[in-house]
Amino acid sequence: MERHVLVLFPHPDDETLAVGGTIAFHAKAGSPVTYACFTLGQMGRNMGKPFFANRESLPTIREQELREACNALGITDLRMLGFRDKTLEFEDPELLIRIITDLIKELNPSLVITYYPGYCVHPDHEAVARATVEAIRRLQPADRPKLYCQAFSRDHFEALGERDIIVDTRGVWEERYLAIKAHKSQTALRVAEIEAGLKGDPEERDRVIEGLSQEGLYSYRFES
Repeated sequence: MERHVLVLFPHPDDETLAVGGTIAFHAKAGSPVTYACFTLGQMGRNMGKPFFANRESLPTIREQELREACNALGITDLRMLGFRDKTLEFEDPELLIRIITDLIKELNPSLVITYYPGYCVHPDHEAVARATVEAIRRLQPADRPKLYCQAFSRDHFEALGERDIIVDTRGVWEERYLAIKAHKSQTALRVAEIEAGLKGDPEERDRVIEGLSQEGLYSYRFES
């Protein structure tokens, strides 16, 4: 059981699609989980399938989806930090570092989760990942929480190797699925595939559940 888990991502649905099983696992084990979400994903291109959102309504819709997903995963402390989607790369890095440092000082987490800098594709992802690493690096080594990172760029495996943190999420696969379903403006096709599998024959159902039953991350190691 972790003392406190702090999750740092830029968009609604990052928490679910990147590490939803891990979050649900820790929440179910009794660890308090805080999700600091930097934007509302208001510049996202997906508007649902079939469309039910537009550029004006998307921020409100994505905020509600995020709240539903957090409820499914067991996140009880959601911090919406109010930045605009697709602008984090242009923010002063020291501002982002200061925000993250303040959260760490307030919450005293034993585990922080974010993306792996250099291997997370989107500029917003990179900005939060770099700021998180730097905020923790500036702490005294004895005061640093563990840092777990998710990577998904095409070259991440060649650069980083096998994931060294494997979380058994069999006990929370339904929570993970419900969180994916909550982000319906972004995940309609994936949800349709999962639902079709769950309604299929026993072998297909087992395959889908198995796909939701394990999650891997990288532990970030500081040189000093």
